Parts: sequence; structure tokens; C-alpha cells
Amino acid sequence: MSDLRDLYQEVILDHSKHPRNFGHREPTNRDAKGHNPLCGDQLRIFALVEDGRIKDITFEGRGCAISVASASMMTEMLKGRTEAEADEIFRRFHAVVTGEEEIGDDEAEQGEGGLDKLRVLAGVRDYPMRVKCATLAWHTLKSALDAKGAETVVTE
Repeated sequence: MSDLRDLYQEVILDHSKHPRNFGHREPTNRDAKGHNPLCGDQLRIFALVEDGRIKDITFEGRGCAISVASASMMTEMLKGRTEAEADEIFRRFHAVVTGEEEIGDDEAEQGEGGLDKLRVLAGVRDYPMRVKCATLAWHTLKSALDAKGAETVVTE
């Protein structure tokens, strides 16, 4: 178990130090700002959505290793997905990090909602204050996709 935990920490650190899809690329037609007032994390999500599909997604901002890694992994996972798929992945990811649901071993890359890549963040469920860090980008994306455009403050 320790080897697996070490691997998960390495993945989080890698995404934190070398975030994927970081920066603002044009064109975009959806964006939202997110803020976690408990720790000061601030992210902005930019997306290009066409015909209900996330054609491109990027982010910028600053935050702890978990919030940046989560945003980086989210953008990798959701690029090319439909808005409906993104909503379902977010619902399931939120359930996993809050301890309401487990990721099954059969959920590797198969299927539209495979959460295996996000398994590295499941450990935050043991630290309720860190759940907000892991879900900040996801809540912010939801605001962007819902075209709310207002700042999202993570409270759950």
C-alpha cells in the first residue's frame, strides 16, 4: 500500500509542478473563476464548447498541489468529452472524494466515465478540508458549462 501511496503522491506532484493545459488559449466561449477562501486557491477555467462537446479546455491560476493537479488531470480527462459526460464524471468524482462512492478496479480506461486516472485524488476524502482543493476546478468548470460566468466559491 505504501508503494501505491508513493506513486499517487508522485502523480500529484508531477501534475502540480508541470500542469497540463495551463494557460489561456483562444478561442473560448465558456469561462468561470473559482476560489477556495479557506486556503486561497484561485483558478480560472476556459473552455471551447461546440455542439455540446468540450473541444478544448485550459486553466490558469494558483493554488496548492492538490488543486492544481486536479485541474490538470480534469482538463486531460475532459477534452473531447460531451457536456453530459463531463457532468457525470464530475458527479462520480465528487462522490469518490467525499467518500460516498468507491472507484472499482474494473474502471480503468474502459467506458466513458472511467475514473481510474483520478484515483490518485481519492485519498483526500480522509481530509475534509482538502476535498475543496480537489473539487475546486470541477465546480468551476460546472459554472463555466452552465454559462453562469460568475465566480464560484467552493463551500462543499
